[in-house]
Amino acid sequence: MPPPTPEEPTLTAADLHRAGLVAIVRAASSAGVLEAARALRNGGAGAMEVTLNTPDALELIAAIRAEAQGAMSVGAGTILDAADARRAIEAGAQFIVTPTLQLDSIEMCRAHQIPIMCGAMTPTECLVAHRAGADFMKLFPAATLGPDYVRALLGPLPFLRLAPTGGVSLDNLAAWIEAGCALVAVGSELVSNATLRDGDFAGLEAKTRRFMAVLNAARGES
Repeated sequence: MPPPTPEEPTLTAADLHRAGLVAIVRAASSAGVLEAARALRNGGAGAMEVTLNTPDALELIAAIRAEAQGAMSVGAGTILDAADARRAIEAGAQFIVTPTLQLDSIEMCRAHQIPIMCGAMTPTECLVAHRAGADFMKLFPAATLGPDYVRALLGPLPFLRLAPTGGVSLDNLAAWIEAGCALVAVGSELVSNATLRDGDFAGLEAKTRRFMAVLNAARGES
């Protein structure tokens, strides 16, 4: 894993929490991903995820991290086991995201002091992930659950740091934060295949600014 420079300290879970939003890039081609990363960064996003099933994902992660120089963190998503996590960390991923509960991936991240958003859906899965050392529970698929589910879940388990993924949009982002989520992850509602295909990076930067404005307002920040 490339060591952080003096200008780029090691990413912590608190840093991800402060970022508040993880922009997910899942693409059929590597074309445009670097440009999308620049647009996200310029639009104020503090963190982005490149899914491992994106072509040349590991090379893209390394390139994005080198170019960002600490201005935006980059992680790897669609991690399916500890071997995936190791490869991503060695390529320079600053955080790991899994779609499912994976104790082996949590253990790998703990060993490397890398934050992990571990996929979970039920109260049992969330608690198991938390006790195993996951920094955030990636509540997935969030579209089938909704903010009311978050409120119900946090009633008996208020210490969980939830990150809804799958269905977060400009229209409902505030509701997720107000329900008690630590952060949100946004995929095609922000970085769509059409955006990458058409090269509408100015539009992506503007849309990122709108997402960040809604996030900051929901958090009571300027």
